[in-house]
Amino acid sequence: MNQYAAQVPIHENVELRHLNTFHVPARARYHACVNSLEELRAVLAWLRERTLPHLLLGQGSNVLFRHAYEGLVIELHLDGIEVLGESDEYVELRAMAGVVWHELVLYAVERNYVGLENLALIPGTVGAAPVQNIGAYGRELKDLLIWLDAMELATGEMRRFSREECGFAYRSSVFKRELAGRYVICSVALRLARQGQPEISYPALRSELAQLPVEQLTPRVVCDAVCRIRRSKLPDPATLGNAGSFFWNPLVSREQHAKLKAQWPDLPGFPDGEMMKIPAAWLIERAGWKGFREGDVGVHRDHALVLVNHGEATGEALLQLARRIQASVQELFGIELQPEVRIV
Repeated sequence: MNQYAAQVPIHENVELRHLNTFHVPARARYHACVNSLEELRAVLAWLRERTLPHLLLGQGSNVLFRHAYEGLVIELHLDGIEVLGESDEYVELRAMAGVVWHELVLYAVERNYVGLENLALIPGTVGAAPVQNIGAYGRELKDLLIWLDAMELATGEMRRFSREECGFAYRSSVFKRELAGRYVICSVALRLARQGQPEISYPALRSELAQLPVEQLTPRVVCDAVCRIRRSKLPDPATLGNAGSFFWNPLVSREQHAKLKAQWPDLPGFPDGEMMKIPAAWLIERAGWKGFREGDVGVHRDHALVLVNHGEATGEALLQLARRIQASVQELFGIELQPEVRIV
């Protein structure tokens, strides 16, 4: 159907239900499955000849489709992990964008490399990780990344971004802000320790491992603990459609936090620079939404931050539930929750 079909098939009218972890029905006007940098260049060249939007998909674990996508969905399957260099203290790895994130974590843990174990079971692929600077249990991607390579959509040329050039912030980067839609992340390079202790300062993780002596705190032990905690709180998207945490944890001023705590004595809060971070799950639960269900849309019974599809929910129905939750939290606490999930 196009001059690039020999290099990479670009299909029309493709169902996306199996490509998003909410399992909501949606169709893409065009879809391409990319397995190499050459195929990616060909797809981008095809795209440049048309005035179409595009959407990059790994596992579809952070997206909510409201309706059909009238553009090109690019499914990245760039694969491979390699060691770039190592010393007695560090090892540097390069992972391609299509590698499943948890598989990269297991690769490191199996070799006793320190650093990625806190980020176990985060859904998605390596290419999506820098966009929102994924983080969990006291560790963020920015703590480990050295550089990343990305392809510019406008030219098909590769550019290397240093950690500083990525402009990392809380669940954000330049690829989510200033450079949104301009680059495709193709690979990342990480520096992991070969010695030392894993990071276990996060309260839930510290509590889970409290009975173990320090010398037993290996990357494998910490990884297993993180997996236990996550599985106890978060439903498996394979059995219950969801995208994990739907909202960011909001940041408020210390003054606003103090005022709220005077009214709600059990309000949690964690220092984040000059601000205080409040768990969105606590706000949603206090607003009465935990375990809510209406038809096939709902809020998970064990974790108020997780919106779920009980079967045949649409993306629009899930979005309307999210907006009702936002309005409720705003009215009760004066805090505006922002979606972490990308709404398309």
